Amino acid sequence: AQLVHLEAARLLIEREPAGEFRDGVLERVVAARSMAREGLAETRQALSALRGEVSPVEDFLRQLVAADPAEVSVEGERRALTAETSQTVRRVAQEALTNVRKHAPGARVLVRLEYLPDEVALEVRDSGGVPGSELAGSGSGYGLLGMRERAELMGGTLEAGPAEEGFVVSLRVPV
Repeated sequence: AQLVHLEAARLLIEREPAGEFRDGVLERVVAARSMAREGLAETRQALSALRGEVSPVEDFLRQLVAADPAEVSVEGERRALTAETSQTVRRVAQEALTNVRKHAPGARVLVRLEYLPDEVALEVRDSGGVPGSELAGSGSGYGLLGMRERAELMGGTLEAGPAEEGFVVSLRVPV
C-alpha cells in the first residue's frame, strides 16, 4: 500500500510545473519509494530465511547488482554458509552498494565473493563517480559503522576506504 501511495504521489508531483520546491518534494518521494521497495525485499528475504528458503549468496549478489553497471565474481570452493554468515555478507553488500549509488552515481562496481578455507571474503569496489558528478549526499557515516559492527559480531573484520580509483569495502567473516 505504501508503494502504491508513493507512486501516486510521484505522478501527481510530476504534473506540477518544474521548480525548486517541486523538484525537492519529488526527490524525497522517489527516495521514500525506493526505501519502501528495499524494505519490502528485505522483509521477504527475512521471511524466506526463517522458512529455510534462502537463495545462495551468489544469486543474491547477482540480483542485487542487476540494474547497475556491475560485475560479480565468485572464487574458491562454493559451500553453504550459516544463516548468520550469509545475512552478514548480504547486508554488507547491500549497504556498500547503497553507498556507491549515493556517493558515486554511475560508477562501475566489482563485487567479489571468495570462499577461503576458514572464512568468506566479500569485496565491493567502485570506480569512483562519473566525471563531473557531484557527491549525491554526505551521509552520517552510520552505514559503515553498522557494517563494521555486524562483521565484528561475527568475529570478522571490515575495512573501508578510498582506493587508487574509487572506494573499497572489504569484509572477512569466519564460516
